[in-house]
Amino acid sequence: MATFQRAVAADAAPIHPLRIDQVADLQKVQKAAQRITSILDLDQLIDNIVNDVARSFGCVEASIYLHDEEHGEMVIAGVHGCSVNHKGHRLKIGKEGMVGYAASTGQMRYAPDVRKDEYYIGCEHATLSEVVIPLHVGERLVGVFTASHPELDAFPRQQLRILQALCDHVAVAVNNARRFQSERAERETMSREAQEARVMQQALLPKSSPYIPGFVISGLSVPVSAVGGDWYDFIPFPDGRWGVVLADVSGKGTAAALLMSATRGMLRSLAEACRGPGEVLTKLNGLLVEDFPAGKFVTLVYAVLDPATRTVIFANAGHLHPLFIDDAGVQFLDTERGMPLGLSCGDYSETTVALSPGSRLVFYSDGITEAVNEAEEEYGLDRLAGHVAGGDASAVSIVDDVRAFANGSGVRDDATVVFVGVKR
Repeated sequence: MATFQRAVAADAAPIHPLRIDQVADLQKVQKAAQRITSILDLDQLIDNIVNDVARSFGCVEASIYLHDEEHGEMVIAGVHGCSVNHKGHRLKIGKEGMVGYAASTGQMRYAPDVRKDEYYIGCEHATLSEVVIPLHVGERLVGVFTASHPELDAFPRQQLRILQALCDHVAVAVNNARRFQSERAERETMSREAQEARVMQQALLPKSSPYIPGFVISGLSVPVSAVGGDWYDFIPFPDGRWGVVLADVSGKGTAAALLMSATRGMLRSLAEACRGPGEVLTKLNGLLVEDFPAGKFVTLVYAVLDPATRTVIFANAGHLHPLFIDDAGVQFLDTERGMPLGLSCGDYSETTVALSPGSRLVFYSDGITEAVNEAEEEYGLDRLAGHVAGGDASAVSIVDDVRAFANGSGVRDDATVVFVGVKR
């Protein structure tokens, strides 16, 4: 019985005070780790860390330095309690302070009495002990954590281990937040650049459609992203004729937009100097074969409208066949020769179309005919012809009809239309 009582008494003995402190510190680390791993805003994350550690461990100062790899320096990103060093303060790695030492060696440095440490650089007069812990993710130095205390040897061995464990979480959280910040800044930059490119590309499109008595002409281009490879153009000539262009550069996005811009400039220059559409495309193709990257090409229809004779002469460089509707019915007009521009040298034949009252000629890109609805059915040539033949069609009405058909689910490519109609 006495043995049993002694055993019970032993079990009931109070826990050693050091053990209670360790449990409390471990709980602090666990709670702090849970908080910081959910924060992706870098400034908020670092402020939370330095303030929480300072309060939890009774520190006179706590700070986090981030690694500036380009300059080989450590830069204060967050500080609590220091009246000397502020955000942006820098220390040379391997040359300045305990921070520089820890950053260069990758080892924690603890000064139980800062007055005796050769690397210590003073901050607050009340500081008597300081610990500096490097923050690593794998082999990569992310930053350095520091904590200072107003008591001598204020960080027992077990507490240093707990701070090191916390710093493992801090390193990962800071690294994730920096990556998130960098990626967000990159996305914002790309978004701004894309918007600027869109504005510039839209500026290259016609500001208005030609006003030609007896004709109704309109054009519209809707890129599927900020910028695209489709474009159309109206080129006035001194003799009253008009050049009409619709083109589609292979690919999407900024690369296609750059090639589009270059092609547009060359075509406009050639259109003023050359006689007919076939000659223009033959010379343009020769230039693009020399300049275009391998695998890149342009499909393009170039027509010259003569209002006086009511004729259109066009050449086609591998583009979709123009739609022509008159009293005789519906036709998709072909040409004898015409490969896409930029692939190999060759010449381009011409086709002449006689326009009659009520006739309609439509140039379009594959973003029109290949748009799909929820059942994965394409808009197609028949629907295009039906819409153009059915009423007061225009470039805008065609694009609106395609959007209604796709119902927001299937416009997957740049959509561009040029409509030329003759009034009755």
